[in-house]
Amino acid sequence: MFPGSYLVSLATLALVVTAEPVFRRVDTPPITLQTAKRVNTTGTVNLLARDQARAKVLKAGGSNKLAFKNAGIVSSIPATNQAVDYTVQIKVGTPPTTYTVIVDTASSNTWVGSNQPYVQTSSSVQSIDQVSVIYGFGSMDGTEFNDKISLNSGLNVFGQSIGVATSSTGFDGVDGVIGLGPNDLTVGTLKPDTTTTIPTVTDNLFSQAVISQNQVAVSFEPTTTFPNVNGEITFGGTDSSKFVGSINFSPLTKTKPAANFWGIDQAIRFGNTQILAKTAGVVDTATTLTLIASDAFAKYQQLTGGIPNANTGLLQISSAQFSALKSLFFTINNVDYEFTADAQIWPRALNAAINGQPGDIFLIVGDIGTNSGSGLDVINGFTFLERFYSVYDTANKKVGLANTQFTRATSNFNS
Repeated sequence: MFPGSYLVSLATLALVVTAEPVFRRVDTPPITLQTAKRVNTTGTVNLLARDQARAKVLKAGGSNKLAFKNAGIVSSIPATNQAVDYTVQIKVGTPPTTYTVIVDTASSNTWVGSNQPYVQTSSSVQSIDQVSVIYGFGSMDGTEFNDKISLNSGLNVFGQSIGVATSSTGFDGVDGVIGLGPNDLTVGTLKPDTTTTIPTVTDNLFSQAVISQNQVAVSFEPTTTFPNVNGEITFGGTDSSKFVGSINFSPLTKTKPAANFWGIDQAIRFGNTQILAKTAGVVDTATTLTLIASDAFAKYQQLTGGIPNANTGLLQISSAQFSALKSLFFTINNVDYEFTADAQIWPRALNAAINGQPGDIFLIVGDIGTNSGSGLDVINGFTFLERFYSVYDTANKKVGLANTQFTRATSNFNS
């Protein structure tokens, strides 16, 4: 697909500590990593409560303790071990240790050490900083290091700032997080360097000429089994085999706090009935459900006839109600993205993973916890992203979405 051999410049091998120009070829291939969907349900808090806790932190404006405090949230949110998320493997150090980390587009710190301890090697350089990040469903505290991260095909990021957890909550079964959000989210996570911005893995791949574009693309797919390697992250480009038609890009919203993240303006209708006027939302791979403002959710519940289920926290509908379920349409930058009836329900084959009964039908659209007008009224979680290809473009400050072969899949109901 890519012609010739690729240029390996000295600039690629050097840490970004000089003013020397970095040369990159426009045909530098993107880097693709496989992601796996996993479940860990040893906790007692349902998915809705977990995601609402996540939303509370995002509404505070970031994942650092200062933003949390400034938002008037004085008590910590209880962590839960119950999680459904996407993970990827990265290698850290020389020689490398492999870590499994959560893919998170709404935070920007990369860290390890929650499950498997961090191994200091010849490439490890400890910084003067301590690091602390809050996620709503958990948190981490530790020490900041600079180290080498190895990705697919032996490609490396040198001198990546990476947190090493000395304590963490809510991350059972995984080693940490790879943060793919805007790097401004890292401000306030370090101490004493509280005003320092940490380049993300994507930033460093670009600045070190490993990739030709400062962007990352995410492909998830509906699945009826756990664990399932059914997605990929592509750094520096897109994978045309993962989407159908064209990618439509939307500028980042200017409405805060959504503007702090990969935030885009969007409106939602149920069939032909509008339930949410144009407002700001966030695309977030680490939120499971698709959350909407409370007033919009009340309309959605009335239109679907869903009844809250105590075990799952989700709306439950009957087979007859599912047959009558209309598509949701997310209008983003004048383009409609159809979220079909099947896309709106949890895979029935995986009901046990969320404390549901076999054969029951649960809606994955949930209440974000506040009415519209908060500045963050929608979270397009991975249940949304399993139906659409997404691209996060740092250089041009925009988010791209495209249909996939799974946009209109019927596997959730028929599983």
